[in-house]
Amino acid sequence: MGSHTGSDELDFDLEALKQKYAFERDRRIRTDADKQYVPSAEDFAGYYESDPWTERAERDPIVEQIDLIILGGGFAGLMAGARAREQGVEDFRIVDMGGDFGGTWYWNRYPGIHCDIESYCYLPLLDELGYVPKQKYSTGEEIFEHCQRIGKHFGLYEKALFQTEIDSLSWDEDSERWNVHTDRGDRIAARHVIVALGRYNRPKLPGIAGISKYQGATFHTARWDYDYTGGDMHGGMDKLADKRVAVIGTGATSIQVIPKLAEDAGHVVVFQRTPSVVAPRGNHETDPQWAKELKPGWARERRENYDSVVSYREPNDIIKDWWTELPSRVVPQLRPDMTLETVERIREIEDYRINNELRAHVDEVVHDPETAAKLKAWYRWNCKRPTFHDGYLETFNRDNVTLVDVSSSKGVERITEKGVVADGVEYPVDAIVFASGFEITSEMRRRYGIETFTGRDGESLYDHWQDGVKTLHGFATNNFPNLYFIGFYQGGVSANVTSMFDDQATHIAYLIGEAQRRGIKALEVSAEAQDAYGNWMAENAVDRSDFYAECTPGYYNNEGAKMVRGQSHIGEVYKGSINEFNDMLAQWRERGDLAGFTTSE
Repeated sequence: MGSHTGSDELDFDLEALKQKYAFERDRRIRTDADKQYVPSAEDFAGYYESDPWTERAERDPIVEQIDLIILGGGFAGLMAGARAREQGVEDFRIVDMGGDFGGTWYWNRYPGIHCDIESYCYLPLLDELGYVPKQKYSTGEEIFEHCQRIGKHFGLYEKALFQTEIDSLSWDEDSERWNVHTDRGDRIAARHVIVALGRYNRPKLPGIAGISKYQGATFHTARWDYDYTGGDMHGGMDKLADKRVAVIGTGATSIQVIPKLAEDAGHVVVFQRTPSVVAPRGNHETDPQWAKELKPGWARERRENYDSVVSYREPNDIIKDWWTELPSRVVPQLRPDMTLETVERIREIEDYRINNELRAHVDEVVHDPETAAKLKAWYRWNCKRPTFHDGYLETFNRDNVTLVDVSSSKGVERITEKGVVADGVEYPVDAIVFASGFEITSEMRRRYGIETFTGRDGESLYDHWQDGVKTLHGFATNNFPNLYFIGFYQGGVSANVTSMFDDQATHIAYLIGEAQRRGIKALEVSAEAQDAYGNWMAENAVDRSDFYAECTPGYYNNEGAKMVRGQSHIGEVYKGSINEFNDMLAQWRERGDLAGFTTSE
């Protein structure tokens, strides 16, 4: 971590930096915003559903009545299943389109994959399973294995319907159950539904002209083709030794993929519209003695420390990485009598200092000044997801790596039968790797992949939330009884999403458990409670729309489109720490009156 001086001792030209940031933002903004990622070619219609990891297994349709169905088998679904069992709920199913548990970590198996949040915080249920991760930042392989470990420990495999997608969900007034239909012909009547689909399950392809005409190999990082490349998640892609490979995208995935490709491919051509902020990761093996001395509850303590630090609530940072670096610089300077304007100025200045240091780091590492200039990020910390790697920048010192900056044309110009065209120059390649992430900002119906989703009186959830999410505590909504949501909606939020999922699953499992214990058939948020909570959130939510408006385009700000409050990728966010929000929920549960819900017995 870098050293710094007080915020009043400016060692840089603040206004000049602001102007530079604004210039770099403006020249990247496109009028099509997030629609640039919707592929125009029907040739890719089946691409999203393809599964390179598990051969499809045929089975007979299931017709049954159950207490609970959980949609999604990633960490959110795993937490929901584990916490439901703790509440005594046994009659349930978990449905997922993949061939195993894992969600993002089932689909993402590209070479070099690691988590960018430290594993001691990110991997859930470590205390419950008696497991300590092997490294500070786990490999994708270890994370996927941990998902399987959770599934086995809590007996969730016997509840799973893999390789299955939901066609429709509709509330039946007479039976007070949800009728769930799947693409396997299943007809399931479930008393309760938990939507744990997550945001990171549908690969996103850029709508580049000519994308369907390319005659070489092409694949998305979430559908890696090891038959073509050889090797595995650790590298060793021997089949690429004589191949020229293009990579489109330079976000969190590319930061990890590109160094591995550079080790094995004949040549790698990287097409970059906007450089990522890249900080050293400093990964290391877990110290066995440290692991041996851990006390029960250590993982919860660690993740709560993380959330308190990044919420600017805690001066004692035990994580000490680049996620906590900015608040760890800001918090010691804060005083109780400071105005919000003063606090924001301190945070802004330290933000600029950190990025100045990281741009200087690029100059130290990258030998060619022209290449180094292209790799420098000119935007605020958290305008885009920061990235961390111990070898990405060094990769551009290799003779077999070419960096092509496409910022002036706001992206790749087109794709031909033989290669990629940028600024009028065609780059012939044998393969194109799309490292363009997952659909996060596309409309809800598309992300969920559920065409029919109706509550009372046949009202569509998509229409119900057309003008914004309406909930109680972010988990349930009026007119949709016994329906619960895990994810980014309206409430406490953490960048350490697995921690957030676990806390949400704990609360939702309590609701379902109480409904069963009290003989409640339908548990529904009242319109009055929903409105009251919406008003409370309006007074207690973070409004980052002005901040994101100044950011370079990315999925954090709907690719630079004009945003309104609550429209960000993380929904409407409570202004305090997620720990404070969780304390509020715990007090609500302790009262035991199910305040805000109506019941039908």
